[in-house]
Amino acid sequence: MTPPQAAQAPAPQTVLVTGAGKRLGREIALTLARAGWNVAVHHRHSVADAQQTAADCDALTGRPGSALPFFADLADEASVRALLPAVIERFGAVAAVVNSASTFEHDSAESFGFAAMETHLRANTGAAVLLAQALHAHLSARNGQGAVVNLLDQKLWNMNPDFFSYTLSKAALEAANTMLALALAPRVRVVGVAPGLTLTSHLLSDDKFAALHQQSPLGRSSTPEDVAATVAFALSNRSITGTTLLVDGGQHLMRFERDFSLM
Repeated sequence: MTPPQAAQAPAPQTVLVTGAGKRLGREIALTLARAGWNVAVHHRHSVADAQQTAADCDALTGRPGSALPFFADLADEASVRALLPAVIERFGAVAAVVNSASTFEHDSAESFGFAAMETHLRANTGAAVLLAQALHAHLSARNGQGAVVNLLDQKLWNMNPDFFSYTLSKAALEAANTMLALALAPRVRVVGVAPGLTLTSHLLSDDKFAALHQQSPLGRSSTPEDVAATVAFALSNRSITGTTLLVDGGQHLMRFERDFSLM
């Protein structure tokens, strides 16, 4: 009698993570690599960081070449349109996009101008929509299904007037979540993930960050690991689309008059 053949494991799927060289994007890339994904590590200026993230992802998967760095300027339409085809050329197919990269520059209602608005809308909103559009076209040609995860911000549910253009761009992306979920179904799911205060910046001392991180109903806001785990969940759960998962320890339930970085 011929012994039954063992079932072959499915081929790893590929995900493009923008801004994956550093900070939250890096943590997302590592978490997805740990889960078995091939990872396209997008970067703009952070070439060395993206190369290191790709090497670390390779070590986690145990598959050399499972993660590779890719350049794109998300404020430039032609550069964005070239990004997914470049990833497809190297990996053959892409199942998901995680839009993690964000431009985050300070302005206010008083200093607002078209230049600041356009800078944020191009990188934070337009690029994410173009990549969702490209993924849908790619999957339609292959008769496949996939997902887009857009990183948002809990401040959309807890408004303050700081970082005016950044907030406008994220509000536009949150609205695009709904429209894209309708327009791209059933081929592509679109899910938002909205962290609270997750990483410190040059605007916060370590002590100040620690104190602000505790200001939530749960006594802690989100960690990079929390956010990355939620992204992985959103990619794996095929029943979620057109909604946003808030990962912030409940910070959106509290009233903050200023942005964390200015408190």
